[in-house]
Amino acid sequence: MSGFNKTAVFSDETRQFVKPYDPKPGDIVRFSLRVAKDDKCTASLHIVCENGGTEYPMTKTEHDELFDYFTVEIQVYSKAIRYYYSILAMGQNFIYNKVGLRNSVDAHYNFRLVPGLRVPEWAKGAVMYQIFPDRFYNGDPTNDVVKHEYAYLGKTAIAMEWEMDIATNGDFCNFYGGDIKGIMEKIGYLKDLGVEAIYLNPMFVSPSSHKYDAQDYDYIDPHFGVIAEDGGEALRFERVDNKFATKYKKRVTTKANLESSNQLFAEFVELAHSHDIKVILDGVFNHCGCFHKWMDTQGFYSDTGEPIGAFHAEDSPYHNYFLWHEGGTWPKNENYDAWWANTNHPKLCYETSQELFDYILEIGKKWVSPPYNLDGWRLDVPYDLGMSREMNHKFWREFYDAVKGANPNAIILAENYEDPSPWLDGREWDTVMTYDSFMVPLSWFLTGVSKHSEESRPQMRGDAMAFESAMRYHMAQLNIHALHSGMNQLSNHDHSRFLTRTNGNTGRLHTVGARAAERGINKNIMMEAVVFQMTWPGAPTVYYGDEAGLMGWTDPDNRRTYPWGNEDQLLLKLHKKMIAMRKEYSALRGGSMEFIWTNRNFFSFGRWDDKNKIVVALNNNPKPLEVTLPVWKIGISGGYLTEEIVTGGDLVRETSKRYYVARGELKITIPMHGAVVLVEK
Repeated sequence: MSGFNKTAVFSDETRQFVKPYDPKPGDIVRFSLRVAKDDKCTASLHIVCENGGTEYPMTKTEHDELFDYFTVEIQVYSKAIRYYYSILAMGQNFIYNKVGLRNSVDAHYNFRLVPGLRVPEWAKGAVMYQIFPDRFYNGDPTNDVVKHEYAYLGKTAIAMEWEMDIATNGDFCNFYGGDIKGIMEKIGYLKDLGVEAIYLNPMFVSPSSHKYDAQDYDYIDPHFGVIAEDGGEALRFERVDNKFATKYKKRVTTKANLESSNQLFAEFVELAHSHDIKVILDGVFNHCGCFHKWMDTQGFYSDTGEPIGAFHAEDSPYHNYFLWHEGGTWPKNENYDAWWANTNHPKLCYETSQELFDYILEIGKKWVSPPYNLDGWRLDVPYDLGMSREMNHKFWREFYDAVKGANPNAIILAENYEDPSPWLDGREWDTVMTYDSFMVPLSWFLTGVSKHSEESRPQMRGDAMAFESAMRYHMAQLNIHALHSGMNQLSNHDHSRFLTRTNGNTGRLHTVGARAAERGINKNIMMEAVVFQMTWPGAPTVYYGDEAGLMGWTDPDNRRTYPWGNEDQLLLKLHKKMIAMRKEYSALRGGSMEFIWTNRNFFSFGRWDDKNKIVVALNNNPKPLEVTLPVWKIGISGGYLTEEIVTGGDLVRETSKRYYVARGELKITIPMHGAVVLVEK
């Protein structure tokens, strides 16, 4: 190569280019920048500060067959660092950061280094599995909700038939009987699949099937756990009032049931750990439920020895746990602040109650400590917590300290729909659910519909440039540790099933019906997405049943029961193979990533570290595509690449076909709606 090869320039925040990549304050850190071998250029590292910055000239210290490497060492302190590189070549000055080589600095894309940041190593690149407990497996029919056990939001609780009954828009009161014992019975299945961590939707006492409306943060719901003492009656037609829901009250307020359920949960976590599987629980601390003993709109706790709920008396000890608006009177004051004005979700007011603040910190500690030993929290709508941004950051800093103080290896993973960087400074959240930097762009690129299947943009389908730009932009908001532990999902409990999105249609359960979610799907596109998910930086998280071919529109249709005995064997085979591959090759867990070549409906990238070099390509065209890929970008100059897996044509092929690389280029034909993974061996 002569002159200056702009496409050869590369650096990132992985341990290949930043050593140590997780420094402590006071450490000497070595930064590296790659350029084409023998290119005549000079380079500098620029540390960005509020009042300007500092430039550190770099020295060319290393080389290999294809590249030269500039390095520089500097001492870091406690303050987070933003930085970029400059290169002087052919009389021109270039800037390099996460967007690539440019003529000027766009600060959004500058690299980040947070000295002292400690994200649990187990979470980086880990394969996670999300379980919506009521829909996974029924291991104990004795704890099932009975017909009309109680009333909630104008519905009465209904016991549904597994797989037979389709969800309805009153799904929050539909129960299929999935529980803790069910997960325990299927722990061997999860181990065989290759799962390394389970993420559970909420499990605390709650009247809904989704349980994002906690009734008691101290106890697991006995409908998921153990009903040691049963009794009382369900509602009848002439008595649809929860004062008659004596069975529900006995089940969820009796100490024997609550304590037995907590004990079973501890046994479940211990079982998971014995299979080398971590467990993460959903924490909903922005709001509770209106049934919560602090509010107690139904009076379930009126004669249990608990203090009177704030709904019933202004002098309740829980009054300041909530924000009250003018115009309401007691008893039964409904003028409390609620999340998105949903009165069944009273918003917790941390500004007015230090007792509440301290209590939730104790809850954060309790469940990651013995005897429960959870491995972390997934935080629900944590950006909404508090009445001000100041309180929000204060709370999450103290929550972080409380949880990490109890269990330093616990992960704090946040739901997030905006720029998460203000929370990712090593003092609040470890990482996030990667909607903007994974689920959303991938859905547009492969299917042309939104993550909710409510909007169609056919022009977005196959737009590889828009896809790459979106991924670069949103990934730039994450430091390397947050990126490699970020929860990469195709589907989850809030969005439509990815397999349904492959039909390119829009709809919801109440507009087009459940069966429309199953028509016109393209399983090959789903397989492309799975290959991408399992090879992209982050923690690939399978929503239960995606591996078995579950379909469905967005909430509540995305919460269908797992189809035990009727799994899609092709998708199951692919998931097992890709998870095994991810666990075999270290480059897929923490290696560098570089975009190799993109075109309409085509996307390829590489992952590499000092042990592996891997090429991944997706062809979303409706016909096979022959391409020549510049694999020299990830350090492959010649020799052979071995094809490990190919999808397309409703097939998953495990192969060992070898491809010769000539002068750093690979020529290959990829099936229609297909994906290929190749490894340098």
